[in-house]
Amino acid sequence: MDPSRAIDALKEAIPDGQFFFRGTTEYGDRNSSYLSQLESDLKPACIFQPRSLQNVVTFVRTIRPFACKGEAQFAVRGGGQQPAPGCANIQDGITVDLSNLAGIEVKKDQGLIEIGAGARWGAVYDKLDGSGIGVAGGRANNCGIGGLSLEGGLSFFSSREGFICDNVVNYEIVLASGEVVNANAKQHPDLWRALRGGGNNFGIVTRYDFKTFPQGSIWGGNIYYFLPSIPSQIENLVNELNRPNPSHETHLMVSIGYAGALSPDPVGLNTVYFTQAVENPPELTPFMSVQPQIEQYSSVRTMTLKEAATDQAAGVSMGTRCAYMNITVKSNAAALIAASEIYKEALEPVKSVEGLRCSFTLQPYPASLLEKSSQNGGNSLGLETTHEPLVSVLLLSYWQNVGDDGRILEMMGNALEKIKAEAASREQLVPYVYMNYAFVNQDPVGSYGEDSKRHLTEVSKKYDPEGLFQKGCPGGFKLHH
Repeated sequence: MDPSRAIDALKEAIPDGQFFFRGTTEYGDRNSSYLSQLESDLKPACIFQPRSLQNVVTFVRTIRPFACKGEAQFAVRGGGQQPAPGCANIQDGITVDLSNLAGIEVKKDQGLIEIGAGARWGAVYDKLDGSGIGVAGGRANNCGIGGLSLEGGLSFFSSREGFICDNVVNYEIVLASGEVVNANAKQHPDLWRALRGGGNNFGIVTRYDFKTFPQGSIWGGNIYYFLPSIPSQIENLVNELNRPNPSHETHLMVSIGYAGALSPDPVGLNTVYFTQAVENPPELTPFMSVQPQIEQYSSVRTMTLKEAATDQAAGVSMGTRCAYMNITVKSNAAALIAASEIYKEALEPVKSVEGLRCSFTLQPYPASLLEKSSQNGGNSLGLETTHEPLVSVLLLSYWQNVGDDGRILEMMGNALEKIKAEAASREQLVPYVYMNYAFVNQDPVGSYGEDSKRHLTEVSKKYDPEGLFQKGCPGGFKLHH
């Protein structure tokens, strides 16, 4: 595939466009700035940075004939934080980097915040800091807007507000025709629902309008402890999720973490938040009172949303090799404890891998989150029907060298398959795969169920009849290959 004719046509159509080519400093800087080097390993022929909505429109109209003939392909990048290679970059094609579309406007009287597709959540929290307003956005300040808002997204407020995508009241999107539409509950509601979980299958979203809510400080942070306490902490997590009236203000994660540079042994980590300014709320006591704990690493305190997102970003290594994989399990302690044992065993042979930092992380989808999805107009994830608490099982790894890719990805893949088989044998496996944490060999769209996939496919055919965003933009998780 030679995109040179397409690139020439784009340069002619957008004479003042920012086009960066291999060998230039700008190209090198942008292409190395993904969260995962697996994404930076891909080398596009050209990186295009639109300066305006009109630039995006012209791009789509110009690229379409070349893409439909198979002469050129493209990728779309928001923050570039999703680690699955190809989601936001492309080998020998054109990467559309939206980072210049970063405007943020608070419309307090309408209870809205409008966020450009190239912004990061840190800039959003800076803008809202001290205003008494919150938004259900990314938990780390370096997270981009797009992936989380199109694929699900977990925020500090998920128990109370649903997935991040459930909080998008309007998407401004450039369709395959080059037409700009707003998708919301009143205009193009079928597209609005499809975009809530449907990924990059329908067009290039240029702006996200989120609902806001009154919000002050929150209480939370990290508690590190020794590994033998993991089973009891998993039991605490399941007990909290299955209480008759669990709090809608908690956000909980229980992890096994390993960092070869810090310790020869994995440790336990509870990441806990209570989304009101309440010190030591009783709901968090079981997770905070774990013993023996490694007290010098504890970071629990009252904090602003901005501070919480800064804390979370501190644990994210930029520009290293990185992969995520996940499945979903019912909130059953025995199945989740068995999963933790499988992971601990799988970790042993790879502990010597240079720069290895990895985790097994349990994150709940509480019943209140799933109910909120329905109340907010529904999404594409296919989960609303369960209304029972579920738990995401995430395997996350960072490592240094390309030569270790095979070992780490094989360890993760094998461990996940064993965890899946174990959960299935206990009748605790749920088919849902969370797109934000999926690796290239997983099929999140298929995991949403037949009804959701049918709806997504119908919407794709209606708004993109030639399949530009299926064939021309091949990265990410497609509806039909």
